[in-house]
Amino acid sequence: MHQELDRDRDRRGGADPSADAPNLDAVVGQRRGLRRSLSDVEQALASPAAGRTAAWTARLTESLEHLCETFDLHVEVTEGPGGLFEDILATAPRLANRVRRLRAEHASIRMAINAELLQLRGATASAAPADVDGFRDRVNRLLALLVRHRQQGADLIYEAYHFDIGGEGS
Repeated sequence: MHQELDRDRDRRGGADPSADAPNLDAVVGQRRGLRRSLSDVEQALASPAAGRTAAWTARLTESLEHLCETFDLHVEVTEGPGGLFEDILATAPRLANRVRRLRAEHASIRMAINAELLQLRGATASAAPADVDGFRDRVNRLLALLVRHRQQGADLIYEAYHFDIGGEGS
């Protein structure tokens, strides 16, 4: 990250891009946490379910619950008072429509996470085995939506601050 910051600073003639965006450190931190949570969910989905559906369902439920918490932090850092979206709108009002779209995606992503958690908890409570293939299909679509959302957020930050937040290493 520091190498990217230094390269970007050199391209901008020595200006520190984070001086324009006081919340970038928080955004980078929550972004890494969100990426780890996405990876945990993907690993839970990919784990074998045959003959161990209850354990598979429990692992997926736990990883989705953690993703839900991490996503809530993402929303807080971006939408909260003094958050990233406020900074972007003050710095680059031309990006208001993109901020509005990302904000709207937060609600739909949160509803999708909650819907899967509700179904997983229902599968855990019932005696019938979980629909593993159905969960895999739906949650993989959810992960794709989150990855796209992160990419669009990285594009937005770059347009507002000329700072590449997209290629963090962990």
